[in-house]
Amino acid sequence: MPVTRRNVTVQSGSHHGGVLLHQGIGLEAFNAMPTRRAVHAVFECCYSVPLAADLVRARPFDIHEQLFRYADAQLFSLGEESIDSILQAYPDVGRRPGSEKSHAEQCAIIDERPEIMAELSAASKSYLEHFGFGFVMYINGYGADDVLAALHDRLHNEYETERKVVRNELARINRTRLERMLGPEGGYDNW
Repeated sequence: MPVTRRNVTVQSGSHHGGVLLHQGIGLEAFNAMPTRRAVHAVFECCYSVPLAADLVRARPFDIHEQLFRYADAQLFSLGEESIDSILQAYPDVGRRPGSEKSHAEQCAIIDERPEIMAELSAASKSYLEHFGFGFVMYINGYGADDVLAALHDRLHNEYETERKVVRNELARINRTRLERMLGPEGGYDNW
């Protein structure tokens, strides 16, 4: 059965605490979504209206990997002001420690040692003061010690090098979120 507006229900709403409202929709449903809903779904993943709109305009995609490669290309073609706008949407490291809703995001980093959490906060502030933009890192599978080590290492980068690192980290985060949005190839049965 072809996917149409009448036989597909798409949740709508704003971004709530790191939870994607469009999860596991499948590529076919994404390709068939009305433009505004599709832009909203992609915006939840990347925090960029221009990137989301460009990605939606490029539909239809045949496979997930095609969409992921296009999203990467669009991210790397954005100007620095757009990247700064995206970075403003990211909460600081450890801002929502232990959050189940944001468990794979940097804001959910938690450590039982208060001194480590304090050091993360201080290092994050030093990073912001040094570079003029907030720290962002793909943290899935990393602990507080790993993030703290990366923060300290990246403070030694030159500005231009760090901007490249940031784009790479954003690309990894976007891909993970887009994977979650689409779900497995073919989507889930409930869509």
